[in-house]
Parts: sequence; structure tokens; C-alpha cells
Amino acid sequence: MPEFYAFEDLTVGLTAKFSKTVTEADIVLFAAVTGDTNPMHLDAEYAATSIFKERIAHGMLAAGLITKVLGTQLPGPGTIYLSQSLKFRAPVKIGETVTATVEVMALHPEKHRATLRTVCTVKGEAVLEGEAFVSVPSRANLIKAAE
Repeated sequence: MPEFYAFEDLTVGLTAKFSKTVTEADIVLFAAVTGDTNPMHLDAEYAATSIFKERIAHGMLAAGLITKVLGTQLPGPGTIYLSQSLKFRAPVKIGETVTATVEVMALHPEKHRATLRTVCTVKGEAVLEGEAFVSVPSRANLIKAAE
């Protein structure tokens, strides 16, 4: 498997994954970067009164792992997000390992675009599912950028 792909290298069914264990620091830093200081993520007393009974990670923190796969693996550098749908299925708790998986579902050669299935799982269960639509650089553009 190459480090990343040009549009011409993509085939339906290609997949790539990235896993990360969510830490306290990740949640605090995500809150600082985004300004989302919802006590559900930061205040254990408040979160204990919620349906989850404990603090949970920001849903978009887990979704953000998808961008790591798209931008560095599949397709890889030069990929531009055009759209992303997301359905949040379950919370992510501190200490859980999230695996983001991207799979090529359809190719649109006229504009070097791809439709990708995006899923994040914890212990094999989907915590979020969606679909990304991206612009992928051609091999010629990747070669030109490397010069």
C-alpha cells in the first residue's frame, strides 16, 4: 500500500485506518481550540447527571480523526474536503481507542473527485458514520507540487 494516492491510483474498495486513544489532554485541547466548553466534556459533576453518567469526548474530536486519514493516507496529501455527512451513534469516553476508517465508495473522474465511506469505531462498534466527498489531486499535480 503506498503512503498516499493520486486520483489515478484509487479503486473502489480501498481502505485506510487510523487509531487513537482519547485522553484528558485531547479533550481539554479540543475545547481550547474550538471554544466548545460544554460541561458534558469538561465537568465530571455535571456529566454525572447526564444520560452518559460521565464525561465524554466532543463528537467532532472523533470525527476529526477522519481528516487525518483523508489528508495523510487515503487519498492523502492534497486532498480537499468538499462535504462530510455525520451520524453520531454513541459517545466516546476518555481512555477509549477510536479507529477511523475511510473506504473508497465511488470515483468521479471528470473532476478527480471521490465519495468515501467514513466510520469511527470503538471496540468494533460504530460511534459515528458518514460519507465524505473530496477532490483528489492527479498524479501530474502531485509530481508538479513535489518539484
